[in-house]
Parts: sequence; C-alpha cells; structure tokens
Amino acid sequence: MSKLKTHKGLAKRVKVTASGRVKVRRAFGGHLRSHKSGKLMRSYRSSNYVGPADIKRIGAMMKARLTS
Repeated sequence: MSKLKTHKGLAKRVKVTASGRVKVRRAFGGHLRSHKSGKLMRSYRSSNYVGPADIKRIGAMMKARLTS
C-alpha cells in the first residue's frame, strides 16, 4: 500500500498545536482594508481555531488525530 500523504495546500495554511487543535488565519483581513474598522482589523490578528464541524475533514486531509 502506498504512503498516506498530507494535503500540502492545507498544510501551508494551518498549524497543529501541541494539544492537537488546529490554528488558522482569519478570512477577509488581507486586502480592501480602507472601509474596515480598526476594531475589526485587530480581531483578525487574534488566533482562530477550527471548529468541531470541520475538524474531521481537516484531520483526514492532514492524516492526523485532532481535537476541536
């Protein structure tokens, strides 16, 4: 049987923490910032974790056991 390979596109976008949670960058903060408030832009900087609805799918793509 061939090796199970991680999804490289996903691996570049997420980080698995020591406790097994998946850390991701928030969407919509990269460009078109002029109309967004400073409060909103600061909230994009804070860490965001993948929720329980997506954790099973991401775990299958990363070939890892994850927790939400």
